[in-house]
Amino acid sequence: MKNIFIILFLLLPFYIQAQAEVRKDTSEIRKDTSEERDLIDIAKATFNYKTKQIRQRGTRKIYFSFLPLTSNVPGGGKALITATTAGFYLGERYNTSLSSVTFSPDITFNGRIGLPLRSNIWLKENKFNILGDTRFLVYPQFTWGLGGNSNNTTRVLVNYKYIRFYQSVLKKVMPFIYAGIGYAMDYHINIKTIDDTVGLQKFTGYNAGTAIGQNSFSSGILLNLLYDSRVNTINPASGCYTAIVFRTNQQFLGSNTDWNSLNVDWRKYLAFRKDRQDVLALWAYYWTVLNKNVPYLDLPSIGLDSYQRSGRGFDQNRYRGEGLIDLEAEYRRDITANGLFGFVVFANINSVTELDKYQFAYWHPAAGLGLRIKFNKLSGTNVAIDYAASKGFSCFYVNLGEVF
Repeated sequence: MKNIFIILFLLLPFYIQAQAEVRKDTSEIRKDTSEERDLIDIAKATFNYKTKQIRQRGTRKIYFSFLPLTSNVPGGGKALITATTAGFYLGERYNTSLSSVTFSPDITFNGRIGLPLRSNIWLKENKFNILGDTRFLVYPQFTWGLGGNSNNTTRVLVNYKYIRFYQSVLKKVMPFIYAGIGYAMDYHINIKTIDDTVGLQKFTGYNAGTAIGQNSFSSGILLNLLYDSRVNTINPASGCYTAIVFRTNQQFLGSNTDWNSLNVDWRKYLAFRKDRQDVLALWAYYWTVLNKNVPYLDLPSIGLDSYQRSGRGFDQNRYRGEGLIDLEAEYRRDITANGLFGFVVFANINSVTELDKYQFAYWHPAAGLGLRIKFNKLSGTNVAIDYAASKGFSCFYVNLGEVF
């Protein structure tokens, strides 16, 4: 059964892309933003900056967006967050995609600390794509065990420190198609439950990576295959994206056990107008492990994708299993003609496999809506304020940039 899902998810994205246009839509590059407004324009008008300085913004190659705020964070709890996104070009805009670096540290009132740094770098003429994901996190965080039928009130609080280091380099092999290699490390330190006499191992019924006080270290090689026809990775208005990543963890690299995993991430953007934001965004995400000895905290879980944005309306890692499917759709549209304000409506549904069999028996839907405020019109960066709800849970989310 597992092999059937893998084959379908590997073939579907490339079948769909084969029907699409072979040229990248460059309307985002040609777009005239002189009539649009963003928060930077408002700040400059408020402090009476000279018009000449505003016109010079279009000649720059790097665009910063910065947002200090208090909000809920993935994993639970109110947090103080400082989000910074830098968008920049390392080549000419007609043949080089927008690169981005995001740093969004957070400190919650219940003791959690997060220092994530993520990067998506496009070199000149898109000849190489360099991907990075580095994190240092101090939890606690709840876990509900394995499978899709766990009770919302039956959970344990798990405490540990987490260090992640992922880095990949991909080279263009055909138009829009890239292949490459990388390294991935996940280090969970001193895993233990808080105020719980049962313990994580007995609670989950899972032995790998659940012993009290255990450290879990996974170290592996990444094999990457990428199709990306988007122009703007911060706020895509058109194009298609498919990333297939096979990971093999080996003891000779320091991993506690040998295990493998597969990720398939497909996204499609359908633009209905070119003069303003009017886009339907689709996202399909499949993540599976291929062995039985995978550490518990490395198992597929909702909300643990690269940018921790899947499954709005659910607690992070609310559902965990050997396999995960997440399907999402979002409609995005401007409210004002100058692009300063916009709105989104979205829905998603996810499922994980059961503990004793590789079967997606339970499906969990969520839906929501959001407000968009243009922070930087030249990079397309929005302040994204979303409200999402599922059965037994609801939450507000604030981000810089679109969710996907």
